[in-house]
This record gives sequence, structure tokens and C-alpha cells, in this order.
Amino acid sequence: MPTNREAAELFRSIADILDVLGERFKPEAYRRAARSIESLTEDLAAVAARNELRTIPGIGEAIEEKIREYLTTGHLAYYERLQKEVPPGILDLLRVPGLGPKTARRFWLELGVEGPAELADAIAKGRLTGVAGFGPKKVEQIRSALAAAAGPGAGQRLPIDTAYPVAQRLVAGLKAAGGVERIELAGSFRRCRETVGDLDILVTSSEPERVFDAFSRLPEVGEVRLRGGTKETVVLRQGLQVDLRVVEPAAFGAAWLYFTGSKDHNVHLRSIARDRGLKVNEYGIFRGEERIGGRTEEEVYAALGLAWVPPEIREDRGEIDAAARGPLPPLVTAPELRGDLHCHLAPDASARDVDRMIAAARARHLDYVGVVVGGVGADGARWTLPSAALARLDSARPPGVTVGRAREDASNGDASPGDAPRSDYRILRPIGSSPGPPTRPPPSGEWTLAAHVGGDEAARRWVPWARSARVALEVGPGPERLDSTAARAAREAGVALHVPTGVALAEDDPLAPVALGFARRSGAGPKDVKNTARAADATGAWARPKRA
Repeated sequence: MPTNREAAELFRSIADILDVLGERFKPEAYRRAARSIESLTEDLAAVAARNELRTIPGIGEAIEEKIREYLTTGHLAYYERLQKEVPPGILDLLRVPGLGPKTARRFWLELGVEGPAELADAIAKGRLTGVAGFGPKKVEQIRSALAAAAGPGAGQRLPIDTAYPVAQRLVAGLKAAGGVERIELAGSFRRCRETVGDLDILVTSSEPERVFDAFSRLPEVGEVRLRGGTKETVVLRQGLQVDLRVVEPAAFGAAWLYFTGSKDHNVHLRSIARDRGLKVNEYGIFRGEERIGGRTEEEVYAALGLAWVPPEIREDRGEIDAAARGPLPPLVTAPELRGDLHCHLAPDASARDVDRMIAAARARHLDYVGVVVGGVGADGARWTLPSAALARLDSARPPGVTVGRAREDASNGDASPGDAPRSDYRILRPIGSSPGPPTRPPPSGEWTLAAHVGGDEAARRWVPWARSARVALEVGPGPERLDSTAARAAREAGVALHVPTGVALAEDDPLAPVALGFARRSGAGPKDVKNTARAADATGAWARPKRA
């Protein structure tokens, strides 16, 4: 059965081909349908089975018929017919960064270029010289994009938790080198998408060449692909492309907004600007030739009659319409996380490890930490923390942090050992390959949190159970936690989220910032997150809490 993501990609491909063919209105209809399908928090097939496809925004009679055909057969005759109307290489052109359907159509009809290889040959032979809209700078950008698309790792996307430490090292290296006045990350990284295809870094600087020289010398950089007056493109040794742009302060907000995306969000903003007789791009927002805003993102949104939109939800899924009505509901922030209910120490943890974790909790201004003291591991083996660590949990008394004890139970019915150390609350953890929640209906409050339940699996099987059991689900990177889509399904079902702080991990571990980003991307506010509450409210009952 095709997935929601596969169906959305199919309709985006249809929209691209229709653009190449010169259709005016149909492409946006298919893109809107794709956005709606991708944002669903349940299987498209389940909606079709209830005969409710037309309740999805953008799905009318014609697209409903195509969805049913695709769900039933795995194919769509309309798409296969469209593919025959354009050269196969045109679709490959659409995968080159920065080349949209309208540009691909021009190459095809005006130059007879039908694929990336032919485009590279046309550039090499100077056939784009003198073509309207393709000056030397634009041609060089296209040449660079073709090289990047053909290079190692092209088209691959990295998990954001893998890209996170890389991005932080690049930013730190540029700051240390000097010459940078302001530096920010943009793109899908800033929107905290689960994967990133490249990195976008924006800086302000009066010394662009100094910044570019420093950037190209960073140890992570493998090759410089392009350097212009305001942009340098490099490929890291691991294959990830990074674009560094130097932006004037008066346009920084507009550029940050533009290069953060998403593309659909930006397209919607441009349509609003046109309706108001304005133009918005990476250089600012303009009335005629006059720039009326762009120093901050807020200026651009305000000129369009909109409240500022947090980057994590800029996907054109209703956030712009909501911003037109006034300020959006606040999303959860790091200072609002008052504690962490799911902290693991190493199996051989010492008293010193406990002290380090408590010191880290104090440094992050947490009110409480819940340490897992025993349970059933992923391999089914029962375990407990060493006695020295357990003793230190009870004896530590520095002010400011309440220390609680958690026990992990297995969802397959295995309990912790009878002689397990005392615990204040219980966490449920799936054991085995793709396990579901317990089959018996649990008494409310039996567990505080279900952890490591997975992403898509959680949305389908664990969310209904967690709602009935009043149990929170953990969000964060990796296949064992909820991604942002599954977290949104949980939140919309009334299930609380738990956002890990990574307090027991290394300072540069990406778990905490990425988990927070996923929660924000799901639309979670402070009241949707269990560990924004006080300790007693977060656990339901915190028996014999210890002040550490």
C-alpha cells in the first residue's frame, strides 16, 4: 500500500510536469493536494476507506479519483501519460538544485536541452550567452548546481541529528576566525526537518573575502565549488553541500526568511505580496523600487499584514492564514522545560557520574531529573544501577534540583525484578521487534511515560493507547522516538509529549535541541509537553522526592 509520503511525491511530480508543459492553474492544485496529504496524521488509505477524501483540503472529485486509483493499483495512468509528454531528461533537470520547472521548460523549448548532460554541454559551448535572464553569474550558479547534483552523495539527505554537530562546528569555526558580525543557519535545518539535503549559512560582514578564506580552510571542508562576490559553495568531506552567503544588514531578515523556506511557504508569501502591489525576495520587501522592510523577518511579515511565523512550522499548512488573524499560539521553548523524566546513566555509573548529571541539571536551570534506576533492557535482560550510584542519588543534597527514581517496565509484560530498587514512577518501554502497546487496558496513572516506541509505528498503534492510558510519549531524533509527524498526531489526539533535555549526555549531543525542534514542528505549546510542569504534576505522584 503506498504511503502518504509516496502519494505526496507523486502529486508533486505531476505538478512539476504540468509546469514544464505550460499549464497555468493545475500545478498549484496538485501541489496543494500534495501538501495536504503529507500533513495527514493518519494513513491516506484509512481516510479513503471512510469515504472522507474530500474532507482533505485541496482534494476534489478529479484528484479523489486519482488517489483511489493509486491506492488500489500502486500506479496512476494520468502520471504515466504525462511522463511520455516530456523528455525523460527533463525530469532529471528538475532534480538539479535551483532549477525549477519553468526554467527547465525554457531550456527545452528555447535551446532544445533535454537533460543535465545536454545543459552542461550547452554551458560549455556558450549557448546560454545572451539568453535573457541568464547572465554570467546565473550561468555559473547553474554550472555549480549541475556539478553538485552529479557529485558524490548528491540527492542524499542526512538525519538532522547527524548534521547538527557538523553545522555547529562550522558556525563556531567561522566565529573564531573573525570578520563575522552576525551568523545564522537557515534552510530545512532551521525548520528542524527530520533530514537535511544541504546547509545554508548567512552572515553579515564588511570583509567577505576574509570570511570566505576562513570558511574554505575549515577542516570539514573538502572542496570549494563556487566563490562569488557574496556567496561561496563548498562540499564537506562527508559529501554535504554548504552555501555561505554574505548579506547586507538592511536585508538580513528578508534573506533569512527566504533561505529558511519552505518553498511552499515562500510562494504563498509572494502571492500575498503581489495582491498588495508589493514584491518580496531575499533582498527585502519592495513597493516599486523602494525597499520598505527587510532588516528583520518581523518587518517582512508585518508589511504583508501577518504575524511572525516560527520557522519550524513554515510549511504552508495553514500557518499563514493563522498569522493573518493575529499572533500564533506560542510554541514550547527550552526555558519552559522544567525537568527531565527519562535520564539514563551508564550501566556502570559511579557516584561521580551522578554528581556530574546533577551539576548539568543545575547549569540548565532544571527543577528536577528522573533517573532510570532499573528495568528490562532492549535485549530483555533485567538490570539495576550499581549500588554506589543508587546511594549517591539518595545522599546528594546540593540545593535546587529534585531527584526522582524511574523504573522501566517492558511492554511485553515482563516486570522489573522483584528486588528492583525503589522507584517513584514507572516508564513503559517496548521490547522486541516492532512491539505494540500492552493489550490489557491499564489503570490510569499506572505509567507516566512510554519511551522508545518509534515514529510511524507510534502514530498508528501507540497514540490511541497512550490517550486511553493518559501516558506521555517521547519525541526526538532516531527511529525509537516520535518524529514531528507522529508527535503532531499525538498532540492532536490529546497525548502529552515528553521532550528529553539530554542532561545526562555530553554537552554537544544533539538530542535536546533536535527533540525540542521536533516538538515545536509538531505545533506543541508548553501545555502539550509533560515536562514543562512541576515534578509532582509531571509524574502524577513523586513519592519521597529527593532535593539534590
